[in-house]
Amino acid sequence: MENRKLTLSNDRMIAGVCGGIAEYFGWDQTLVRIFYALATVFTAFSGTFVYLVLWIIMPRSERY
Repeated sequence: MENRKLTLSNDRMIAGVCGGIAEYFGWDQTLVRIFYALATVFTAFSGTFVYLVLWIIMPRSERY
């Protein structure tokens, strides 16, 4: 099994959180961003808080 680590993406729109999640799971980054935006709107913007927390705790990618 390959050793993967959840990190912020270098292919970022704001902070790289959604891109990092997409890279970790092997999903399309655009679909993750759209899903995250919809989930944030339909959960009374609680996704904003989750995004900020992930931005703080996720390490930067070692690939520059």
